[in-house]
Amino acid sequence: MTSNYYGDVYKVRPSLPRPNRVLAIGAHFDDVEFGSGATLSKWSKAGTKIEILVMTDGSKGTWDENQDGHALALIRKEEQLASAKVIGNDVAVKWLNWIDGELVHSQRTIAQVAAEIRGFKPDVVVSHDPWKRYRLHPDHRNCGQIAIDAVVAARDPHFYKELGPHHRPNSILLFEPDQINYVEEVDEVDIEVKVSALLSHRSQHQTSMEDRSGSNDLFGMTRAFARRIGQEFGCSLGEPFHLIDDV
Repeated sequence: MTSNYYGDVYKVRPSLPRPNRVLAIGAHFDDVEFGSGATLSKWSKAGTKIEILVMTDGSKGTWDENQDGHALALIRKEEQLASAKVIGNDVAVKWLNWIDGELVHSQRTIAQVAAEIRGFKPDVVVSHDPWKRYRLHPDHRNCGQIAIDAVVAARDPHFYKELGPHHRPNSILLFEPDQINYVEEVDEVDIEVKVSALLSHRSQHQTSMEDRSGSNDLFGMTRAFARRIGQEFGCSLGEPFHLIDDV
């Protein structure tokens, strides 16, 4: 038993068996890599088939006021494809192309993701924790809630019958969790893959890969965080999640 930053007491769950298929759902183009890149690298090496579903179009992901949004969206798609290849040669990518900052939790977005779950049939769905306290970006909050609701819609046969046969994933893993109850043990190679995948998003180096002090040692920061999580939860290097396995 241990406690998180807010003093909540919880128990870390045992390791999942390696899934055969994983659907990782991110609000933006590098969110999945930040939250679960090392775990996806580990699973991909072991033979897991992975699909990354990006909810938004990437058109506003810059601090450059003169950047053309359409051009940036095209750049970011190329970067995401390159990042997926770093994680694993067979990692697929799909986009829903909602405008950055305008992703809404609605029946339409739930149905879109439920259709992907029914089509891809993942054992595990990975996404944002929509219940993380004080989460700032609305796309992150909404993406996590869409993913949770889509799992329910995809598993239940009377929801969205027009989307085809229902499918029930075994588990949901929520990254950047408000409450950690699961840590996936990873190794140095997985951390290197995670960082290399993030660095494939070249347009985002300034906006999301420097810390507040201006440091751009992404590998050092990522490894230090993984080591801290690992030491706290009994392994060398770890990636934290909230696991929901009563799906």
